[in-house]
Amino acid sequence: MELTPIQKDILIALINLQREKDRAVKGEEIAELISRNPGTVRNQMQSLKVLGLVEGVPGPKGGYKATGDAYEALSITAMDHEASVPIYRNDDLVEGATVAEISFTTVRHPDLCHGMIKVLGNIKGFEQGDLVQMGPTPVNKLVVRGEIVGRDDTQNTLVFAINEMISLPKKPVKNYAKTDMISISGNASIQETARLLVDNSIHGAPVMDADMILGVVTFTDIGDAVASGKMTAKVKDIMTRDLITVDSETSLYDAVKVFDTHNIGFILVSYDGVPKGILSKKDVFHELVY
Repeated sequence: MELTPIQKDILIALINLQREKDRAVKGEEIAELISRNPGTVRNQMQSLKVLGLVEGVPGPKGGYKATGDAYEALSITAMDHEASVPIYRNDDLVEGATVAEISFTTVRHPDLCHGMIKVLGNIKGFEQGDLVQMGPTPVNKLVVRGEIVGRDDTQNTLVFAINEMISLPKKPVKNYAKTDMISISGNASIQETARLLVDNSIHGAPVMDADMILGVVTFTDIGDAVASGKMTAKVKDIMTRDLITVDSETSLYDAVKVFDTHNIGFILVSYDGVPKGILSKKDVFHELVY
């Protein structure tokens, strides 16, 4: 069915308000959102009811609700249980809005990379030149960033120039962690430890006692020890003992959040509760590049 521009405006506003407020929506609320006369909205609602796109809810808390056909008429997929995909304008979260679809419109163009975002929520605050970010999406953890180049209120869509796209693999960290770890004894000297790290081109290593991981030693620990005049200290005296550990089934995305939260370069990986592997930021960067 072909809807008029005013009908599309009313339906989009109704769906947005219905999602935000989780109740029936009054005509006056729709009129305020789209800057129209309440009488105009009420008149249009009669035709939308006839088309089966809107249903009336009686009573003091009544109003209007969009039907499943309304979503179909606007080419929006209706879901009983949906995950929210956040959208940000100039680094500020747009409250009550979620990304419904992301389309890449110029993938074959040699110079341009544009996309289109269909949004459930109010997009009237977006203007050309605004920075926009979408995501992460629930499955692939995709984050897309760009700059707004256009807005279509009749479709509730934003057109943007894509600046950046990031997505991490869905496999858990056990697929990327190293279990054949290069380790060092807790009784090793600072000099021995530095040589081990340099020879293997690594920034740090677990400190072992038999099969137990006691801690992690990094070039930062060595530098702090040297600066403090502890040239004869053993590794077990300068290592980091507060071990940050994740389970082997943890997603790579969640592991990256641990790196960021604790500002660390290594995470120990536990298998059945026992730390047996190590994951470094270098391992994660390798997955992003390759």
